[in-house]
Amino acid sequence: MLKLGKLPDRTHAKITITLAPELNAALRDYAAIYRETYGEAESVADLIPFMLQAFLDSDKAFAKARRASPPDAEKEKPSRRTRKPRSGDVTSSSSSPSSSLPPTLEI
Repeated sequence: MLKLGKLPDRTHAKITITLAPELNAALRDYAAIYRETYGEAESVADLIPFMLQAFLDSDKAFAKARRASPPDAEKEKPSRRTRKPRSGDVTSSSSSPSSSLPPTLEI
């Protein structure tokens, strides 16, 4: 038996989310304040995974529930089929006031 166990799955998942305009603006503000604080510019899409990880790490009820009954990720299937963004979808890199759809951010 090797001292080093089998490495975990390191395949990154790409998801697309739709944001309310207020949340999109707050995330852009956060990225700007991050740049002012640390002197390095990071995109909102680069910051979000770390923000989500920090949130999950700080949620004690989630950690307790997860330890009590860990989900079987291999058996879970998406609840609905995902779609590719349509040509009219708004992404975080563009802002079109004429669009009635909230901004979409690909992570």
